[in-house]
Amino acid sequence: MRTLALLAAVLLAGCAGIPEGVSAIRGFELNRYLGTWYEIARLDHSFERGLIRVTAAYSLREDGGVKVINRGFDPLKQEWREAIGKAYFVEGPDIGRLKVSFFGPFYGGYNIVDLDRENYSYSLVSGPTRSYLWILARNKKLEPATLKRLVDKAKALGFATDKLIYVDQSDK
Repeated sequence: MRTLALLAAVLLAGCAGIPEGVSAIRGFELNRYLGTWYEIARLDHSFERGLIRVTAAYSLREDGGVKVINRGFDPLKQEWREAIGKAYFVEGPDIGRLKVSFFGPFYGGYNIVDLDRENYSYSLVSGPTRSYLWILARNKKLEPATLKRLVDKAKALGFATDKLIYVDQSDK
């Protein structure tokens, strides 16, 4: 039983990891990151498949963590889908590396790989593996040159940028 518990702990800790060769930003300021972000692009996953107008909203929790509300519109079902989770720093509050959970004790990595340091207006986020990637912005559109730079950086880090889904953020 002790071995099983140790194995489970190791596996769960690995889920909150960061891909080899990828670094989270330093000098991170959580209070500036809080608020609503629009999903500009993502790699496909079942939990977001088909969703448009996707947003992520971050706010402080009483326990010092971050409340996460991910929301997107399913155009086929004509309904909004929402997931509420919580996140905590993995290393320290000045390093953009968190673990996030939407399902009880199971955490996944949320690694801020690039960030607009001046205005906190865009962010490049990796999950625990190269299968998870998001480009987020404070506005529904990102300047083409900035988007290209973020995609190029992700490609250089080994992400499958040719498989990025560019999210429809229109109000249709």
